[in-house]
Amino acid sequence: MAAANYLPSEDQFLCSICLDVFTDPVTIPCGHNFCKNCITEHWNTNDQYLCQMCNKVFNTKPELHVNTLFSEMVAQFRQSAQQKASSSSSEQQESKPGEVPCDVCTGTKLKALKSCLVCLASYCETHLEPHLTMSGLKRHQLIDPVENLEDRMCTEHDKPLELFCKTDQTCVCMICTVSDHKMHDVVPLKEGYEGKKAELGKTAAEIQQMIQKRRLKIQEIKHSVDLSEEDADREIAEGVQVFTSLKESVERGLNELINTIKEKQKTTEKQAEAFIKELEQEISELMKRRTELEQLSRSEDNLHLLQSVQSLNTNHPPPTKDWTEVSVRPTSRVGTVVKAVVQLEETLNKEMKKLLAESELKRVQQYAVDVTLDPDTASPFLILSDDGKQVNNSDVMKNLPDNPERFSRCIFVLGKQSFSSGRFYFEVQVKGKTQWFLGVARESIDRKGHTLNPQNVWTLYLTNEYHDAAGPHVRFSLKSPPQKLDAFNVKEWQEEMVVSTSSDCGG
Repeated sequence: MAAANYLPSEDQFLCSICLDVFTDPVTIPCGHNFCKNCITEHWNTNDQYLCQMCNKVFNTKPELHVNTLFSEMVAQFRQSAQQKASSSSSEQQESKPGEVPCDVCTGTKLKALKSCLVCLASYCETHLEPHLTMSGLKRHQLIDPVENLEDRMCTEHDKPLELFCKTDQTCVCMICTVSDHKMHDVVPLKEGYEGKKAELGKTAAEIQQMIQKRRLKIQEIKHSVDLSEEDADREIAEGVQVFTSLKESVERGLNELINTIKEKQKTTEKQAEAFIKELEQEISELMKRRTELEQLSRSEDNLHLLQSVQSLNTNHPPPTKDWTEVSVRPTSRVGTVVKAVVQLEETLNKEMKKLLAESELKRVQQYAVDVTLDPDTASPFLILSDDGKQVNNSDVMKNLPDNPERFSRCIFVLGKQSFSSGRFYFEVQVKGKTQWFLGVARESIDRKGHTLNPQNVWTLYLTNEYHDAAGPHVRFSLKSPPQKLDAFNVKEWQEEMVVSTSSDCGG
């Protein structure tokens, strides 16, 4: 029963020399089987008659005869293997363009699963089986299927490229290490692979960082474009507001001009009407006198005519006005238009300055910062509010720790917030103050000295006058005391510090 259930393994039907199914198998005296041609060629090319399986040496060349029974078993195995391969091939995938085909398949080439670096061949699932089961083939190095396995052989020595020369950065065979690369730094292919892989990983990481930086730069540029678009929209809105206001001012000026001209015309018309009315009254009186005279001249009563002439004083006409120098001249419009244009220009200039100031204030207020005073820097003569938003001078010196940040001589205090670059805007209320100092300073300002270095501080202050305390004092003349100071810093404050001291500044 055991013999009936015995199933021979595939290894038993493979020749250890050609690694294929036996062809005309023969059994040598030690009991091992080989293909007849394989063992014959092996003995013909060697000095000894050696068994490839057990290494037994025969003094004389054994006579070879085909093992009939074993040959039949091999034939049955071959037929079974072909049927199995045929069935398996229908399930396996046929190699497609770009895929590595099996080198053993005849006819339809199946997709290779592995390539052998020793055999320099690629195998499908069926033909790969011996490399997975036979002890002699298991030691072969299998890799994922690749084409052109001959490229993995040394072109000079026809040996596998198993080593890596770090000196020349090239793959070499064993013979190369004792010839052209004798004194070079040579390592196993796997070690060279791992080293290169690490280098590639490092390079890939560096490239990834470069990609990330460029993506961040793209985001930065896009953000800048968005900000620019917002600025453009805001400037357009402000421009529309400015020009709308100017347009309204022009329209008001035009309406005022028209109204002025019309009023003058009405005055002229009223004057003319008064003259005409007065003239018409005189004409009426004169016509009345003429009628009386005509009637009297037709009278035939001598006494009546003489008495009437005497009473009417016919020698003189009725009293009238001398109209010789009286006239109504068209009013000149030139002076009116010129005056209106001058007034309009003054109004527009004033309106434009106001609108531009408001626009500029709105623009800089987007950089507003919340400044809180730092008590650790405050002079002992200063009193700070609990919230750090207000400061007042005191005649009494407080007993405070003299830390390096504190001003000892100059009565100053710095803000907690510091700015190394960029733009910022802040406001300070000074309404009702008779003395104050306002400015910005570098962190390196001398906090223990009596004087200020203009290279480290820029200050605007009021004692009995308004001064710029950076370098030579510059006196400011203001119409009224300021109520609020607006400070706007752009990059280098020494060159571009802007301070508004107008008493009605907004924001």
